[in-house]
Amino acid sequence: MITISLRPIGRNWGTISFASTLYLCPILDLLLAEIPAKMQAELRLGLQEALVNAAKHGNNLDPSKKVIVRFSLIDNQYWWVISDQGGGFDVKSTPANVHADPFETSLNCDDDHTEYLPPDEAESGRGLCILHQIFDQVEWNRKGTELRLCKQVETRPRLLRK
Repeated sequence: MITISLRPIGRNWGTISFASTLYLCPILDLLLAEIPAKMQAELRLGLQEALVNAAKHGNNLDPSKKVIVRFSLIDNQYWWVISDQGGGFDVKSTPANVHADPFETSLNCDDDHTEYLPPDEAESGRGLCILHQIFDQVEWNRKGTELRLCKQVETRPRLLRK
């Protein structure tokens, strides 16, 4: 079951909650409905990765646990806050190559520092790298149960009048 409340207008937040599942097409469609078409493919990939992480790694695909997504457009920035009901993870233990400082402008994901990990964990490292490449801000809460994602809207510079 999918629960939806509020459409994001101005500084209001919309909310979608759903039982842990990997069937995410309708959720992604709802989250991307108001996003400009040229940004949708990239953001779909990033949001899918974040939602899969919440449902699979956070909630262990337990259908009694929910994934909650709050979303809004604030000051030319799209925001998504994704929460799961799992036990969390140690945010400090994320590999150095995928946990970037919010003020750092580049992230080196070319080196595969996950080659020694089991396949599931190596894929997670790549997923985190994808999030950092797509979104302008990627932040977790201390418990590791909430992910905040931000994407800056491309704005056109105003023409100067003479």
